[in-house]
Amino acid sequence: MMAALAAAGSLLAGCGPDFPGLRLRIAAGAVGGVYHDLAGPLAGAWAGGLDIERPTVLATHGSGDNLNRVLAGTADVAFVAADLASDSAAAHPGKLAALARIHDDYLHIVVRRDSPYTSVPMLRGQQIAVGSPESGVEYIARRVLQVAGLSSAVTVRSLGLEDSLTALVEHKVDALFWSGGLPTPLITEYTHTIGLRLLDMSGLMRGMQRFSPVYGNATIPASTYDQPGPVTTLVVPNFLVVPTSMPADVAEELTKGLYAARPELAAANRAALSIDVHPGIETAPVPLHPGALNYYRAEKL
Repeated sequence: MMAALAAAGSLLAGCGPDFPGLRLRIAAGAVGGVYHDLAGPLAGAWAGGLDIERPTVLATHGSGDNLNRVLAGTADVAFVAADLASDSAAAHPGKLAALARIHDDYLHIVVRRDSPYTSVPMLRGQQIAVGSPESGVEYIARRVLQVAGLSSAVTVRSLGLEDSLTALVEHKVDALFWSGGLPTPLITEYTHTIGLRLLDMSGLMRGMQRFSPVYGNATIPASTYDQPGPVTTLVVPNFLVVPTSMPADVAEELTKGLYAARPELAAANRAALSIDVHPGIETAPVPLHPGALNYYRAEKL
C-alpha cells in the first residue's frame, strides 16, 4: 500500500506545469512607474508558479519601446498602453497577442496652479513636456496637441515625469503630460509643495476618440489632487502582450499566474486592484493569445 501511495504521489507531482529551461524577459517601463512596480512581483509569482528561473525585468522608455522589443524578439512579455498595442497589432498582423487587459491609466495635463492656462488650446506658443521618448504618454500627448491644433504651435520637450515636474517648477516648461493611475504619487507631492492644477479636456474627447476606439473618458475627482473642481480626461487601458509565437501552454500559465498574483501586485501598486478576469478578457482589437483564451474558457468566461 505504501508503495502504491508513493507511486500515486509521484504521478500527481508530475501533473503541474513543466517548463525546463524557460527564460522570460519582461519589458516593464521606467523605474518608479506602474509598469515597473508590477513587473517585479509578477516576475516572482511566475518564477514560483511555473518553477522557472526568475524572469528578467527590463527597464525601458515605455510602451513604444516595449512593443519594439517584443517585435524584435528581445522581450517576451510587455506592459503596453492599449492605443499603441492596437496600432502596432494592425501594423504587424499576426505578430502580437494579449494575455490580459490589466489596469487603466488617466491622462493628466498639468500646469502650475498660478499659471493663466485653463484649457489646452491656451497653451499655444508655450513649451510642453510630453513624456519620455517612445512612451505611451508621448504617443497620446502628440495626438492631443494635434486635436487641439497645436502640433506646430508649441515647443515639445521629451521628458519623463520627474524631469517634467522639475522643469515645470523651474518655469522651463509651461505644462506637462502624464498618463498614470490615480493618484500618481509624484503629482500629489508636487501639488502639495508648489501647487499644480489639471486642465479639463472635455472639448477634445470627440477628436481623440476618432483616433482609437480604446479611448474612454473619465472624471478625476477634485479630491484626488485637492483641485478647485473635477476635470474630464481621457482614460486608456493597459495590456500585457506577448508574441503570437509563444507556446500556448506557456501563455496559459502566465495568464493564470497573473490573476493568482493579484494580492502581491496590489501591494506593490494600487493600480493592480482593478485587475480582474472579467475586464481582463476585453483586449479588442488586439487578439487574445490562444493560450490565454484557454485560461478564460476554463474560467467559463
